[in-house]
Amino acid sequence: MDVLPEIRRLHFVENVTISDLAKQFKLSRPTIRKHLKTVEEPVYPTRQHQPHLKLGAYIEQLTTWLECAGKKRKRTAQRLYECLQVKGYVGGYSAVQRFVKAWKQSRSASPTIKQAFVPLLFPAGETGQFDWSHEVAVVGGIEQVVKVAHFRLSYSRQMFVAAYPCETQEMVLDAHNQAFAFFGGVPKRMVYDNLKTVVDAIFVGKERRFNRRFLTLANHYLFEPVACTPESGWEKGQVENQVGNISEWLFTPSPKFADFAELNAWLAQRCRELALRPHPHQPSRTVADCFAEEQPLLMPIKAIFDGYVETMRRVTSLCLINIQRNRYSVPAHWANQVVSVRLTADRVRMVANGQILADHARRFGRDHLICDPWHYLPVLEKKPGALRHGAPFVTWGLPVPIKVVRDRILKQEKGDRAFVDLLLMARGLDGAGLDALEVACDLTLQTGVISAAIVLNEMRRLTEQVAPKVLDESTTALLTLTVEPLADCSRYDALRSTRHVH
Repeated sequence: MDVLPEIRRLHFVENVTISDLAKQFKLSRPTIRKHLKTVEEPVYPTRQHQPHLKLGAYIEQLTTWLECAGKKRKRTAQRLYECLQVKGYVGGYSAVQRFVKAWKQSRSASPTIKQAFVPLLFPAGETGQFDWSHEVAVVGGIEQVVKVAHFRLSYSRQMFVAAYPCETQEMVLDAHNQAFAFFGGVPKRMVYDNLKTVVDAIFVGKERRFNRRFLTLANHYLFEPVACTPESGWEKGQVENQVGNISEWLFTPSPKFADFAELNAWLAQRCRELALRPHPHQPSRTVADCFAEEQPLLMPIKAIFDGYVETMRRVTSLCLINIQRNRYSVPAHWANQVVSVRLTADRVRMVANGQILADHARRFGRDHLICDPWHYLPVLEKKPGALRHGAPFVTWGLPVPIKVVRDRILKQEKGDRAFVDLLLMARGLDGAGLDALEVACDLTLQTGVISAAIVLNEMRRLTEQVAPKVLDESTTALLTLTVEPLADCSRYDALRSTRHVH
């Protein structure tokens, strides 16, 4: 449209021919003639529907992905393009991008009001940011919502993420231990939302009352906790942006792992790989390069924080403590008493009088029974019949030789009491008790005669310590020969010549 007035002026005012105009503007003569007849701005017809030559076969799949994804699991156009390539799509990215944009516009409400922000600059080693997100992963064959703890160093943009079954306070404490170990140091300040596990009360302005257990963590690592203004996520915008990116990069589609330990090992490795990308504000350097510069400026870790949360619980008459819908065993002599329970991300410890009474691997879910059979041995002394159907003993994963001997002994008269005696002797051998019982049972099976007395005898032979006899100086002097005997071979000849009369 800009050249139309010039073409018409040159032709009608300066009498420039159509051929010369075509050469000057590098247009064809029919186009020059059309422009000479044009007075108003030309109107070109627009297509109502964009044809999708290569994308057409995949539109149904693409639409399904867009409609089925939840708000937090929607894939970006780039991620959808990569997934379509796996399905066999050979077209370009722009076609997918146009389709996704049109699909979103057709379903969008009124346009949102955009806000303006101030660019921030953080010194190296000074500030870190923390946040939670909920993602979907398949852990142990079960699709579930996992809680992901996000950490980010504000200067280098180095990230760390770890997944947990829940976001209780012991998980927060463990996540900090894992993150600081990954970074190899601690930033001077950590910025948080007003989480219930971090902040107990919000006052005017920036004044907060932090959780006492969380303050113990901060005091241990000597960092300053800072809570954001409520509903002002931009105050820790880096980790907020990371939440969306991690959801796309690592949890779309949902990853599959055998357990949380395997999932977290993979997440840590992916954090190292993502650090090889260019730094957003220093494109000539990678995030890993900036982190190598920042890491020496972090505060050193002198000791790992024991991140447990402690509560007082009463032990039931079944020697169990109910913890988050699961039951854990405690030694029998603590039944009906109050003990301290220390919960960590992966362990459950019962403590009394400064000593650990029981230490169990933590289970998640509901209605699990976690028993240590050794805790119930004092009960078996008085009630040996509980050996047959007692839950701790029915599910006890004993070695095969012990199981075989147990089943044979239980069929004998008073076999319950006899096998309990074997367990009592094994308990008295401390850590080597079960191993000694297994060897004794194996030796007993080789004899072909199965009885508790034989097994007890074998255990005593295996475990008894023969003390060397130490002689004092006076005894040694008495046993010393004064006259040493001489060898006389003729004595043997005399014996040979002697005749014995029968």
